[in-house]
Amino acid sequence: MALPAMVLLGPSSGTAAAAAKTAASAAQPATAADDTCGVLAPGASDAAARAVAAACSQVAAGTWYSWGGGHGAQPGATYGQIDPTDPASEHDPERKGFDCSGLVRYAYAQAAGSDILNGSAETQYYSVRAAARFTAGQGQAPLLPGDLLAYGPPDRIHHIAIYLGAGKMVEARQSGTRIMVSDVRLGGDYLGALRVNTGAVTGHVHRTWGTGVWTHADAALGSRRVYAFPDATTIRVECQKHAETVTAEGYTNDVWSYLPDYKAWVTNIYIQGPAWLEDVPACT
Repeated sequence: MALPAMVLLGPSSGTAAAAAKTAASAAQPATAADDTCGVLAPGASDAAARAVAAACSQVAAGTWYSWGGGHGAQPGATYGQIDPTDPASEHDPERKGFDCSGLVRYAYAQAAGSDILNGSAETQYYSVRAAARFTAGQGQAPLLPGDLLAYGPPDRIHHIAIYLGAGKMVEARQSGTRIMVSDVRLGGDYLGALRVNTGAVTGHVHRTWGTGVWTHADAALGSRRVYAFPDATTIRVECQKHAETVTAEGYTNDVWSYLPDYKAWVTNIYIQGPAWLEDVPACT
């Protein structure tokens, strides 16, 4: 949130000392008052702090939640749509604002200087830009301000918010409300969190196809399911190997790829390209 310009009435050692004190205070995490929106714990990267500041500027502005808001050609508030499942969205076409993923998109576009998280909550959670992922079972302990909190089952994520620290998050929650600071909700359908990499994406980058494609703990369909890609998703592949033969979608293939961002495997049937990915090494 931009600070109002200060009018200097004249040189004063008291004024200079006060300005220095204000600057020093601004560099510290804010206190965790119920209505405080800002970085509420140490450890945030500069980019994450900028994302928090951008989201909090919308709290200060009293910006509305608006279903579908924030998904225009460029990041920023837009007029929303009526959600056929939510009567409270009746006025969203008249309200310029953000839905949950529109707010995250805007915040990280401001932080990174480019539109790095364009898409739905599912698309953002399964972003190739995840620097780290945390499960629901890990709770808040590993989280830092700027991390994204996701809600819903792995194949139907419906909400995403930005962690502030001290048990708080900023979110575009639902129709009829404004962008707000809330207590972090770890129960119910909390899925987990990710830390956003705003830098260059490295590694062997590929894209999946299909809908509801599950990744697995091992290179076998009978192994534990880990995450489900709702639709085409950009992924990083570390290596590939021959393992269980799978027949699906009219194809048969025994090659599986390891995805380091998810610590999971996926059959190459659902990765765009040849059965054996040409640029990816074999797992050793």
